[in-house]
Amino acid sequence: MLPKQLFRDDGECFQMIGGMEPFGIESTKPKADNVMSSTAKMSFTKCHQADSVKSTSAVDKHNKPCRDLMTAVNKLTLNNDLIADCSRTYSFPTVTGKHQDLNSISPQTLSELIDGSYKNVINSYRIIDCRYPYEFEGGHIEGAENRYSHASILELLQQPTTEKQILVFHCEFSSERGPKMMRFLRSKDRELNKENYPALNYPEVYLLDDGYKSFFNEKSTYCDPISYKPMIHSEHSSDLRHFRAKSKSWTTGEKRQHARRSIRL
Repeated sequence: MLPKQLFRDDGECFQMIGGMEPFGIESTKPKADNVMSSTAKMSFTKCHQADSVKSTSAVDKHNKPCRDLMTAVNKLTLNNDLIADCSRTYSFPTVTGKHQDLNSISPQTLSELIDGSYKNVINSYRIIDCRYPYEFEGGHIEGAENRYSHASILELLQQPTTEKQILVFHCEFSSERGPKMMRFLRSKDRELNKENYPALNYPEVYLLDDGYKSFFNEKSTYCDPISYKPMIHSEHSSDLRHFRAKSKSWTTGEKRQHARRSIRL
């Protein structure tokens, strides 16, 4: 099983070091929509030019990209406690959630984070609520940001970041929308930092286990207002159709782009 730190869109890096076999995944020939980027191809080609280069220093220079990638992947594979850029261990205790490829935290841990129990461990945190606006307005975790579209997630990557800045994603049940947006962020973060793998803008991200519903049931005093409006609500049928239609258009584009890319976190 692949380490949680490696998102499915890190597949390009595995291709550069010779496939997925070390991780128990059978390699397949890349299809038209699963071809390495031009940058990855160049690096991959350089790694196999060593035999034609007589100078030892030149060989080392050409092999360095592959060695660096192998070192990073080996670190993440051997130590599941490392965050996705290999810089340190995870800050919070995690629980076994519905998504085995994602690091999940409990409502208790999130409430402790809000209370400042981890202020000596991290510098800052942001709670990313991926529910639709009418759900968010009907009750959300204090300090949360409503980011339910791909565009709003991409905005995060354009904003300045600090060391040890944590993101916590969730939706109503943390079953679909939250996990999808979390993976989308990592995918785009990897693309943005592809020249400096495994560097990331947001290397430490979590999913709130069982989502807002569970958090509200256990920690309602941390919600503003203290209320819970489900996605399926009689007063918001038209809103639901509207946002679902938007979501389908985003998802269709992503499925075409990432077809057959099944590598997980």
